Amino acid sequence: MSNNQDNLDTKLSDAKARAGSLLSKKTKPVPENSAVEVAKTSSAKDITLWLAAFAALIGATLVNQYLPGYWQPANNVWIRIGLIVALVVVALVCLALTHQGRAFKILLKDAAVELRRVTWPSKDETFTNTWQVIVVIAIVGFIVWLLDNFFNWFVGLFIG
Repeated sequence: MSNNQDNLDTKLSDAKARAGSLLSKKTKPVPENSAVEVAKTSSAKDITLWLAAFAALIGATLVNQYLPGYWQPANNVWIRIGLIVALVVVALVCLALTHQGRAFKILLKDAAVELRRVTWPSKDETFTNTWQVIVVIAIVGFIVWLLDNFFNWFVGLFIG
């Protein structure tokens, strides 16, 4: 009997230890910096990347108008489209490499996590809520119509 009791006590203490270790473990590491903290930081590299991105975007807007006069192959529409797309991609890559671009990536990851937590309404809840919204809109519309007619009548008394 004592042997069985010792085995049960050992199993119970092992289960408590495992449960305690499972509860103490973090399921997902918490990011050290939030998107706001990352976005507020700046460096000379960021300024250079921002300037390069703006230059690429400005160049993309000017390619169609000015480049064919200076470079013969740019008379082809597809070459101009390719250059515009390439300049826009270069600008986006430059912006993605800045601190603000990294903050935007963090924000997108956080938004994806939040979207997984959303509980979407069922078909019946959607139907019920839609009808409630339609009824409230009709009531408010009727009240606004009554107020409009009242104020038209009231102003008409003074104007003549």
